[in-house]
Amino acid sequence: MDDKHVGVLGATSLVGACILRQLVSEQWQISAFSRSPVQSNHEQINWAQLNPMSARHDQNKHGPAMWICIAPIWTLPEHFPLLRTQGAQRIVVLSSTSRFSKAESSDTGEQGIAQRLAGAEKTIKIWAEEHGIEWIILRPTLIYGLGCDKNISEIARFILRFGFFPLLGSADGLRQPIHAKDVATACILALQTLNIKNRSYNLTGGETLTYQEMIDRVFSALNKRPRFIRIPRGLFQLTIPVLNRLPRYRHWTAAMAERMNRNLVFDSINLQQDLRFRPGSFILSKADLPPE
Repeated sequence: MDDKHVGVLGATSLVGACILRQLVSEQWQISAFSRSPVQSNHEQINWAQLNPMSARHDQNKHGPAMWICIAPIWTLPEHFPLLRTQGAQRIVVLSSTSRFSKAESSDTGEQGIAQRLAGAEKTIKIWAEEHGIEWIILRPTLIYGLGCDKNISEIARFILRFGFFPLLGSADGLRQPIHAKDVATACILALQTLNIKNRSYNLTGGETLTYQEMIDRVFSALNKRPRFIRIPRGLFQLTIPVLNRLPRYRHWTAAMAERMNRNLVFDSINLQQDLRFRPGSFILSKADLPPE
């Protein structure tokens, strides 16, 4: 596993794009896989469209020994044959702390997500160890960055559209947002730290702040004075179905509002020590916000 050749699954995602940029800057050769065709002539990146026939097409091709998967973790098992035929020896997989934070959600859909995450982690561990493949699972917290995440960018879009942000109660639940670039750095460090294997880590940002403080910083980054409307829980539950009629807010749930007052804080000290990784604080640049 000494040559700098890596396979990347989910390469067109937010974190995937950050990973590709870092790998290119570090002179890696990359086999990048995506479900949709990608037109690119970069000399360090070889793109391939991912499909159920991928493994059959590559039966005689020995690929990279090292892999990073930032596609949804529950999709990875369908690509086990591809990894085997490519000769995978080590893989870093992105999961989520949602496997813990959504396990007891009031929303059954969110409970299902937590179960899928936990089930996929277990399946991957068993499969990898059966085939002698080293694995590292990273569970990031709230990912943001580059104006196209599904967390901070969605909040910013709401503020830009309506001029305020609704809060449930005091909104004092703690958060540890992490930038997509830091997630990418952690993935690459985990791939290269060969003395660490078969471990799972929580991956948090470098700062802990309350939910309201986090939204305050979004207002500040948008050069707007914070304007909150505090809504009782019952009214919030009535408001959500109205928001769900708008395509962008179709996935919003009452459970998301309830978590404003829950601490979603995780210990990542082992990861920081093992990988010598120091995530940044929650700082929003103009590039991290959606266009106005």
